[in-house]
Amino acid sequence: MINSNKKISLFLQLIACFLISFRGFSQQKSTAIVEHIFQKPTQQYGIRCWWWWLNGNVTKEAITRDLEEMKAKGFSGACIFDAGGYNQRGNGDVPEGPMFGSKAWRVLYVHAIKEANRLGLVMSLSIQSGWNLGGPDITTTEAAKQVISSETPIVGGKLVDITLAQPNIKEDFYREIAVLAIPNKGIKNRKPIRDFENKAATREVGWSVPETRPLLIDIPATEGEEDAQKKEVINVSQWVKNGKLLWNAPKGNWLILRMGYTVTGAEVSTASGKWQGRVIDYTSAKHFNRYWDTNVEPLLKMIGPMAGKTLRYLQTDSFEAGGMNWSDGFEHEFRKRRGYDPVPYLPVLAGKIIESREASNNFLNDLRKTLSDCISDNHYRVFALRAKKYGIGIQPESAGPHAGPFDGLKNYGHSEIMMSEFWSPSPHRSKDVDRFFVKQAASAAKIYNKKLVGAESFTTIGPHWNDVIWADMKPSADHEFCAGLNLIYLHTFTCSPKEMGLPGQEYFAGTHFNPNVTWWNYSTAFVQYLSRCHYMMQEGRTVADVLYYYGDHAPNLARYKADDPAGALPEYDYDVINEDRLLVLSVKDGKIMLPHGDSYNVLVLPNHRILSLAALKKVQQLLLQGATIIGTKSLSTASLVSYPNAELERAKIVQQIWGDGESATGEKQYGKGTIVWGKKAKEVLKSKNILADCEWINKEAGQNFDYIHRKSGAIDYYFISSQNKEKAQVTAKFRIGDKLPEFWDAVTGEISPVKEYTVADGQISIPLQFNPNGSIFVVFRKKLTSKEHQSGANFTNYEVTQTLDKPWQVYFDPKWGGTNWITFDKLYDWTSRSEEGIKYYSGTAIYKTQFDAENEQDEIALDLGEVKDVGIAKVKLNGKDLGILWCPPFRVAVKGLLKKTGNELEIEVVNTWRNRLIGDREKPANERYTQTNITIKPDWKLMPSGLLGPVQLMKEK
Repeated sequence: MINSNKKISLFLQLIACFLISFRGFSQQKSTAIVEHIFQKPTQQYGIRCWWWWLNGNVTKEAITRDLEEMKAKGFSGACIFDAGGYNQRGNGDVPEGPMFGSKAWRVLYVHAIKEANRLGLVMSLSIQSGWNLGGPDITTTEAAKQVISSETPIVGGKLVDITLAQPNIKEDFYREIAVLAIPNKGIKNRKPIRDFENKAATREVGWSVPETRPLLIDIPATEGEEDAQKKEVINVSQWVKNGKLLWNAPKGNWLILRMGYTVTGAEVSTASGKWQGRVIDYTSAKHFNRYWDTNVEPLLKMIGPMAGKTLRYLQTDSFEAGGMNWSDGFEHEFRKRRGYDPVPYLPVLAGKIIESREASNNFLNDLRKTLSDCISDNHYRVFALRAKKYGIGIQPESAGPHAGPFDGLKNYGHSEIMMSEFWSPSPHRSKDVDRFFVKQAASAAKIYNKKLVGAESFTTIGPHWNDVIWADMKPSADHEFCAGLNLIYLHTFTCSPKEMGLPGQEYFAGTHFNPNVTWWNYSTAFVQYLSRCHYMMQEGRTVADVLYYYGDHAPNLARYKADDPAGALPEYDYDVINEDRLLVLSVKDGKIMLPHGDSYNVLVLPNHRILSLAALKKVQQLLLQGATIIGTKSLSTASLVSYPNAELERAKIVQQIWGDGESATGEKQYGKGTIVWGKKAKEVLKSKNILADCEWINKEAGQNFDYIHRKSGAIDYYFISSQNKEKAQVTAKFRIGDKLPEFWDAVTGEISPVKEYTVADGQISIPLQFNPNGSIFVVFRKKLTSKEHQSGANFTNYEVTQTLDKPWQVYFDPKWGGTNWITFDKLYDWTSRSEEGIKYYSGTAIYKTQFDAENEQDEIALDLGEVKDVGIAKVKLNGKDLGILWCPPFRVAVKGLLKKTGNELEIEVVNTWRNRLIGDREKPANERYTQTNITIKPDWKLMPSGLLGPVQLMKEK
């Protein structure tokens, strides 16, 4: 008989096994947010980084140093990313280290994983050097490919014996698909298929989430422009041997099209050392598996149980490989997925028109969709399956922003971390639409029920070491937190051996954020801010009323949040869904449901009026079940799948749903549901008496605010971001009417009750006040009393009681060219001084002064005024450390710390490397304080630096 203690022990073991078995599922459940984790986030909520191993030039010592520094600063992990790129944009070389995957490189890799395991860090690994998957062992057979053709005119009515023209090939690689004969009509001056290269997928459509829906249609047809009807296309492949045609041709003039494929010539980008080579064929499972077996599997086997424990994710970077539109056996993939033979339409890829302009265009639509399916199923799905055998997830940047021939959301369906990117302000990507890409990844996490939305963060091209954290990095991160981001991967953190000096070797792009930056030891406050945001964003589920279907074409990418294709913003939020997940939706009590329980009030269809038959049938089903759907009549499937029957069925369903005729706006009951057209989502939601989730009252013209709403258990909370460079005020009205609001400040960790609010008609209005680029969490977790209005002040306003205008003793470190201690009679911008050791100084300066407090009991805050350039200051008052200030208003509480006389104030201020690098620019190498491969450009300007003040004591008004 089992005693009670053993019974309890056995029961607990069973429970533990159950929880382990369902670990992945349980991670998706909402658990209520708690104060102490918000205030002091645990390491699991820390940031991560792209950990560049430039040219393989890393050492064991540098690896250990970096990982220990990450741990000390609160990082949760890193992604090992071997790459080149150090010498782009005119920068210098760095020494060549071991080649990726070589024996010497593996020693460094194993050391890194062991050290990360010791430190409890979560590691990812990019499975090659550089990006676009490929490398030196990719053969021409395994490389990305594209269709090529040649034309040979002949006269029929006789036996034709002729050597066909050889298509233009690359790298001496050519494989025949088919040799086809079509009538040679001698058509001249015909307009080509519009945007042919993009439609034929011989290039990327664009580099920054371009609009791709226009590819679905073409210009109007012209009578007689067709080269041939489908039935006139003759496959003469059986009469061709070694390029020689021996064919008893029918009478007439014929054009012989020799259709084949060669390599695209695409090369791995930004690879280090000798890891150069061809880009792999992304449509082939066979070629990916060979690459994996050779280059990836050995790396996983050699770390044993740390694969899946410490090394948790595998990475590939964004697709930037140009076009690719064929592969060995692709015609079989096409038949399987589209249901018809592509061979008679191959002349379209040679610029011909077969059947009709519309049919030819639709074949190209089907071609791109098949490529998309193959890339998703044969590349990213296989990647995920191979990794899963080791308990590892994948985190590829598989969804743009470069528009390769794929469906971004479909690719994300295989990922464990939905990895995207966003940029800090950069000349290379200056517009918001070109630098913010997280909305798509966040939508993917929602529709595929995944937790983590990651991003390559703070990327730039052009700037180096001129970072202003609160003005450049914080608002960029906040913008994407509002889009659904919850895991920062710094771009970039470069491993730089000690021998490379300071600031050391660096990548040509990215905001430099590593132990070699001057402000590294002061970065903890900013890292903690991001970690608090991570905690709040990783818990709970996002709330969105609108689901936007972005179509069934390829390429297809969702753009940044403010693109707002459904017309939901700013009062409501939306998610984006693709065809695969559209087909699994259901309806419950009028709500549109994802299988795992997330729901929406309306579904919005794309306005280009093209839907696949499968998507249209699903729309019909959802309407019958009671959904509200916004969308105009579908005019076409833009496909040859099941043509013409599919078009006949489409027309029948359209008539049933929308009825006869056309109108600019309208609404019609269908089944239990409602179809609406000509209206934005927010109009429809308001007509259904669904309150705005968040709206701005008294917003001034030109002001910009954003939000995201999450639910964690019974708790609702909103992250509000002021994307304004100046102070700003606004009243926010939330769709919460029964809970008390609180402010959770991620900058300080402070939690405080909201003192002023008004409740009316199921909504609560709260006056908000923001510092430049400010942000706040508004949390609703406690039951509201019967009070409809609460008076008070939500924010403290100050008045100056005393300006500290005494002289300052300032220390500039002589090790970095500084002047040691010097007296400032007032606060100066360092660059305005004549002393070289101050004018060009980079690093930390220590300011000291003494003062008497005129009203030591009244003053409650010390305000530093302006702090330049990176915007970091550390304050001590009378020996007490008051912490690090890194964003406006650079103010800290001092109540109870002041003395009547003899107060001692010490302020550490740090600037970036920029000024010292400029000062060293014209010096001989042996006289420079700095060493780096980055070229210091002639147009670099000195950045104002130092404590500029005025430094003041303040009290509450």
